[in-house]
Amino acid sequence: MRITEAPGGPPHRRLSESRPSGPAVPRMVLGERLRRLREAQYISRREAGESIRVPEAQVDRMERGHTGFHERDVTDLLSIYGVTDPAERDTMLALAAQANVPAWWHAYGDVVPDWLHTYLGLEQAASVIRGYEVQFVPGLLQTREYARAVVALGHPDATEAQLQRRVELRMHRQRVLYGPRPPHLWAVIDEAALRRPVGGAETMRGQLRHLIAACEMPHVTVHVMPFAAGGHAAAGGPVTLVRLPERELPDVIYLEQLIGASYPAERDDVEHYRHVIDRLVTDAAPSSSTRAILLGLLEDSP
Repeated sequence: MRITEAPGGPPHRRLSESRPSGPAVPRMVLGERLRRLREAQYISRREAGESIRVPEAQVDRMERGHTGFHERDVTDLLSIYGVTDPAERDTMLALAAQANVPAWWHAYGDVVPDWLHTYLGLEQAASVIRGYEVQFVPGLLQTREYARAVVALGHPDATEAQLQRRVELRMHRQRVLYGPRPPHLWAVIDEAALRRPVGGAETMRGQLRHLIAACEMPHVTVHVMPFAAGGHAAAGGPVTLVRLPERELPDVIYLEQLIGASYPAERDDVEHYRHVIDRLVTDAAPSSSTRAILLGLLEDSP
């Protein structure tokens, strides 16, 4: 069985030439291809796991791109799935090697929880990031002072050094918006997040000015969800959709909670959240009004 390559050459070569993103995208590409190969042979995840002596849940994590790969496991799975072509096997093993390369944020391992690693990789590799925030300004659009105030709220017992490390991580993440191939960031921010003086009045004024400047970037689109809109589709909390440049990969939904996150992967769930974000954009004020809204909030600030 041969995997058809997308235009542009072998996947491991295309990935290495794209924006550096760590192991997340190679993991997802390899996991998706292994899933398709397994299903084409009518082999269950349980059977695949038994063949390489791992639990079914581990096979599921591998296919979703949420973990690294042992070369021996990939080699064994390819044999079980009937992949014999040497070039095809080399391509898959090259992806496995990339999937295990530590990303830049591994240097912040003391402040990056396990559940965040996958999202950081997705964020750094994305072609589009769409999201809604109700409590805070999105992390990619935060000033250093605002970010420190947000981090301190979530980690009240952290030392100054620990707070600084977390802020440095957030600032490093923002570099993706200023590189040669930035993602299109499409954010809907609730009016409550823009009126809540996180970090104090001066910090909030600086944050509003920063948002006004960000709106001038061609790859950043910001909508404000005004109080006047009433209830809306995502009233329950923040939601993020990440679209990757690899066309074979599905959109990824990221739902962050206080001490964890989930990645709904069922097709119906992904479609549900995609429709939620579409409705949010429709219900929010148009992006052409965002600058005026932010200027008005800045003038009203104490």
